[in-house]
Amino acid sequence: MAFTFAAFCYIVALVLSAVLIFFAIFHIIAFDELKTDYKNPIDQCSSLNPLVLPEYILHIFFSLLFLLSFQFGSLIWNVPLIAYHVRRYMQRPVMSCPGLYDPTTIMNGEELNRAQKEGWVKLGFYLVSFFYYLYSMIYTLVSS
Repeated sequence: MAFTFAAFCYIVALVLSAVLIFFAIFHIIAFDELKTDYKNPIDQCSSLNPLVLPEYILHIFFSLLFLLSFQFGSLIWNVPLIAYHVRRYMQRPVMSCPGLYDPTTIMNGEELNRAQKEGWVKLGFYLVSFFYYLYSMIYTLVSS
């Protein structure tokens, strides 16, 4: 049983995917609060927008680690969400600060439902990824 760079990458991805799960849960709760008028859109967007770039950077970081450790199965698993993140960020509304959510359009019912569905899909993806990384980490540690 040897500790390899691939095992290290899976450990990092496991920890970071746990962080991303918390981001997704916060995203879902925030849009539920917005939907039930518990918070106003300006406060909600000011709390959500600072989390967008860290989420994207963390996801790209451990995907690059998979590329460097030649774990192409894990890399291919992450490429569709990275592509979605890049496309979504390139088509974001024009704002003065980095982020995706504009307080003037977020209360639109269609936009609110889309953002809530996006949060649920990301939560599912990160949960499946978490268990995949856990399995892969154990497999890498035992097989080497």
